[in-house]
Amino acid sequence: QLQLVESGGGLVQPGGSLRLSCAASGFTLDYYTIGWFRQAPGKEREGVSCISRSGNSINSADSVKGRFTISRDNAKNTVYLEMTSLKPEDTAVYYCAADKALLLRPCRLAQNEYDYWGQGTQVTVSS
Repeated sequence: QLQLVESGGGLVQPGGSLRLSCAASGFTLDYYTIGWFRQAPGKEREGVSCISRSGNSINSADSVKGRFTISRDNAKNTVYLEMTSLKPEDTAVYYCAADKALLLRPCRLAQNEYDYWGQGTQVTVSS
């Protein structure tokens, strides 16, 4: 069974940091572009950051550039989202998703291109 599992969420104060993990089971992430998305209460889900199969293409939303870093460790079948300088507006449920893609294709934060989704992990930024 193909499954993505997010972890690492929690409650953090403004200015703090968290590292989210997205682990795959039942398939290997080598063949997939991975994206992180989030949905805040009362808002639509939005793209946060994505990384291509090769790791050479990364796209991030303007709201997180300079603060969030996406990376992948194919040996561990895991993708990470390092979040620093967190703000209250980063509060959301964070989801990772996988898109089976050609090796050299750049990644995009188009939700309809992603085939598999995790259940999400809650991130709350509050003092």
